[in-house]
Amino acid sequence: MPKKIVIIGNGVAGITTAIELRKLSDCEITVVSEESEYFFSRTALMYVFMGHMKFEHTQPYENSFWKKNNITLKKGRVNAVFPEKNEISLENDEVLPYDFLVLATGSKPNKYNWLGQDLEGVSGLYHKQDLEFLENHASKIKKAVVVGGGLIGVELVEMLNSRGIEVTFLVRENSFWDMVLSENEGRMLEKHILEHGINLKLNTELKEIQGKDSVESIMTSEGESFECQFVGLTVGVSPNVDFLRNSSLNINKGILVNEYLQTNVPNVFAVGDCAEIQHPQEGRRPIEAVWYTGKIMGQTLAKTLAGKKTAYNPGNWFNSAKFFDIEYQTYGLAPAKLNAYQEEYYWEKENKAVRIVFDKENRVFEGINTFGIRMRQDFFEKVLDRKESVDFVMENLDKANFDPEFYKKYEKEVKNGFIVQSA
Repeated sequence: MPKKIVIIGNGVAGITTAIELRKLSDCEITVVSEESEYFFSRTALMYVFMGHMKFEHTQPYENSFWKKNNITLKKGRVNAVFPEKNEISLENDEVLPYDFLVLATGSKPNKYNWLGQDLEGVSGLYHKQDLEFLENHASKIKKAVVVGGGLIGVELVEMLNSRGIEVTFLVRENSFWDMVLSENEGRMLEKHILEHGINLKLNTELKEIQGKDSVESIMTSEGESFECQFVGLTVGVSPNVDFLRNSSLNINKGILVNEYLQTNVPNVFAVGDCAEIQHPQEGRRPIEAVWYTGKIMGQTLAKTLAGKKTAYNPGNWFNSAKFFDIEYQTYGLAPAKLNAYQEEYYWEKENKAVRIVFDKENRVFEGINTFGIRMRQDFFEKVLDRKESVDFVMENLDKANFDPEFYKKYEKEVKNGFIVQSA
């Protein structure tokens, strides 16, 4: 009799597990989600709001795909997990038994008990329901405040700005996204954000949200007041695990898993944003709420569930994003604050920038951030795997460029600046 696999969550981690497992096994697969019936690309939500695509375009698979591949989709909220009984219960009192359970419950936006945070007009930007809320209320919003200077925050700022809404952007740190970017990089992006008419307030925290039934204004930690009809809370996310805390599963910030993505209960696994690796690789975080790591986790776990036990290996770190008109890429590890053994080279011109981090003793290349210049991932994967020198990277930087043929090239200027710094 085929094994029953139940997956809670239909984000990239859960759905990748289901699709890859179907290629390898004839087991019964059920995916449960309260957010949406069908899998969609969460990173595309901003483009739906900005009119570049329709929501259905964010779904990479036709609705008929799931039935053809014998994957059962169930829309519903999971109330509890009972590992000792091998079953889960839904809000409608339905009980689903399983042989193996995969927890892919994702993240939830952080809230810090601000006065007024539950008023009408306060939202994050993570779920499909958040997009629907914005669509329904955008016409009533003249002024908005976005709290939190990370990737989701700047996306929401751009979305609101595209509708002609006046936006105040509160960033707690001294420079933009300073946990990830160097001060030089942050300052360049701050200038770009200001050029788009955004009221960017650094070193500023939200104190309270004011209003009777709905948002009317906010008060900052500096005592400033800003009128608004919408407040976007984008101060990071945390694993969506509260409903599991009374179970026998070991929970820290996330669901604790070993290198095989296995929890303390042998037939229960966790993948994606909700999984906390107990012994992460050097330089990596225990929880990485990133699309590509969720996909790799799903691919890895599918092999294990199909009978080929496979350890999770995230590979070299990479990520990409967009800050209004500036595209950002990072490969390898280029920390905001260097370690004692590291050195960096920074080049900037016309909203373009490159920052390269390397070992100052043996000159081994460790990571790169690029802004406004697209680079090839495969080039840096090979460089990092081979532990090539920073000098090799600079000599071959033109081979890494991925910009279209008629784009202006900056590699010669970047190399010349590096030569001057190294002299």
